[in-house]
Amino acid sequence: MNKLFCILIQLFLLSSLQARVLPVGKGKQFITIKTAITQARKGDTVMVYSGIYREKNIVLDKPITLIGIDYPVLDGEYRYEVISIKSSGVTVKGCKIIQSGISSMEDFAGIKIYNCRDVVIRENILENTFFGIYSQYGTNCTIEKNKLTASQKEEQQSGNGIHCWKSDSMRIIANEITGHRDGIYFEFVTNSIIWRNDSEKNLRYGLHFMFSSNDSYIANIFKNNGAGVSVMFSHDVKMIHNYFEENWGDGSYGILLKEISDGYIEHNRFVKNTVGIYMEGTSRIQMNGNVFERNGWAMKIQASCMDITVTGNNFINNTFDMATNGSLVLNTFNGNYWDKYEGYDLNRDHIGDVPYRPVSMYSVIVEKNPPVMILFRSFITSLLDKTEKVLPSLTPENFKDAFPLMKPLRL
Repeated sequence: MNKLFCILIQLFLLSSLQARVLPVGKGKQFITIKTAITQARKGDTVMVYSGIYREKNIVLDKPITLIGIDYPVLDGEYRYEVISIKSSGVTVKGCKIIQSGISSMEDFAGIKIYNCRDVVIRENILENTFFGIYSQYGTNCTIEKNKLTASQKEEQQSGNGIHCWKSDSMRIIANEITGHRDGIYFEFVTNSIIWRNDSEKNLRYGLHFMFSSNDSYIANIFKNNGAGVSVMFSHDVKMIHNYFEENWGDGSYGILLKEISDGYIEHNRFVKNTVGIYMEGTSRIQMNGNVFERNGWAMKIQASCMDITVTGNNFINNTFDMATNGSLVLNTFNGNYWDKYEGYDLNRDHIGDVPYRPVSMYSVIVEKNPPVMILFRSFITSLLDKTEKVLPSLTPENFKDAFPLMKPLRL
């Protein structure tokens, strides 16, 4: 009898500890989200049904799941942070979050992670938030399949779409980000991946890296942003299978690399950017299998760069293939296809018999005197470039591809 009584007590305790579902909405058990959260225990699910909820700053301070049914609207009324996550193990899914507070003193966000881990933010819609999703000291968090849209016209009035600061092991996957200051922003973020995101029409950068190392960004689209992608003061960054298009404007580019080292740029496509890649103070970068097509400059590599290896890439229909600001070249260019190459292949090994020099005399002159660009496509510029090929004087002697390909690679 005593044994049976103990078993019944254990079953009762187990049933009382089982995760519960707490419904919120008109005619449901709870009218407000905050009341349901107060009653929730570890592992419970707060299920929010369709409607408009104007609750000042919803704080998730226990490991629960907040799920929206038919995208309930959580409205910050342009005054508050909408959801603050202050517990590890929280999931937020299926909510429409709008109109967070805007401030020059506080980083209000639609959803903000505060110093916790194992958080999942998935399949939410965020509209007209200052910062969209913000991670502060987050660890091992997933931000996936969210749609973030903002409509501010000035950088001062707009935060970043997905902003990660001093975080580790983050997964930023398949989000759509439009209209923010920077689409995705990483500062002091390590061991993280940015994968299959679409970052378009943001005011400044599609992606902005600062002091963030051992990270990868793979298979993303960065299109029609103010200045493309900026990767600065970082090391061991992998940039693979991304697409950069129509990042046009004075000082704009597909990628800016400044003071970075030990990275890989492979199998990316750069189409119709002012500059495909701009490098300054960069070292030990492997570039392979990329396509540069219809850019103003395919690449600008400053003399402060060294040990850049550029091999097996296609350069097609760019106004200028390369530009540099000095005569010192400490980089390697071999086995690329250049559509401007006019050499020959007598032994038919598909490799040109004479080297190709991708820096034209006119590009050197334009680099030093930008107004000269007005003479582009004139007879005099063609004459200058032909003369330079015969008697090099301004272009760096060892800036050349010794083994240019006769046909483009199939990438």
